[in-house]
Amino acid sequence: MDPVVIPINGVLDLHTFAPGELNALLDDYIDACLEANINDLRIIHGKGSGVLRQRVHTLLKKDPRVERYEDAPPEAGGWGATLATLTRR
Repeated sequence: MDPVVIPINGVLDLHTFAPGELNALLDDYIDACLEANINDLRIIHGKGSGVLRQRVHTLLKKDPRVERYEDAPPEAGGWGATLATLTRR
């Protein structure tokens, strides 16, 4: 299988990925965003049962590169997306 190419633009849509890929995916995406001087992220995890949202929040909370995170406002996906601000280098 060919690797999936993800645009590094600050928006990460998790709908096309398996939950088991989340840890490495989010870690690599944050690295790529920091390299591209992108500090504001929008992580789209969907509403569903909230399990994926909770997992994203847990990973962001533990990551020292993340300054803060919160549910997106309604116009940006509401609780189906999370906004994160990365610590500036």
